[in-house]
Amino acid sequence: MTKAVLIGPPGSGKTTLGRLLAERFGVAFRDTDADVEAAAGKPVSEIFIDDGEERFRELEHEAVRRALAEHDGVLSLGGGAVLHAETQALLAGHPVVYLQVGLADAVQRVGLASARPLLVLNPRSQLKRLMEERRPVYERLAVLTVDTGGRDPEELADEIVKGLGA
Repeated sequence: MTKAVLIGPPGSGKTTLGRLLAERFGVAFRDTDADVEAAAGKPVSEIFIDDGEERFRELEHEAVRRALAEHDGVLSLGGGAVLHAETQALLAGHPVVYLQVGLADAVQRVGLASARPLLVLNPRSQLKRLMEERRPVYERLAVLTVDTGGRDPEELADEIVKGLGA
């Protein structure tokens, strides 16, 4: 069983905190976006362009399914992975941590000129819309919610370890 599954919007700190938590727990870190890229042989942005969002979501769901079955470390999910109903079901019983972040912090961390496919047109309003749409799902799936806005990653890692009772 995984030590922690990190969910949240782009810019919430899933990768940064995932690596720190893995170090604290003495386990490996795994990112499902990296798994999707490895399976497809190309970056996420190219999958969206070449194959479409639907195909990306299929690959993403499979990556999450496989990671939850195989990986016993810290796992970071892509921001939209939780939208898949079967993925939501797979997360039941896992230590899911929702990394909450405000729009201003997310924009600063992501940058508005990034290669994130869902943020191509009007990135700030797209990010705001994604965050608002996904928030109820993140909140429902999480056993622990941590606000990452303007906070030190080390402090956040401490809070997550304590919050998970690890």
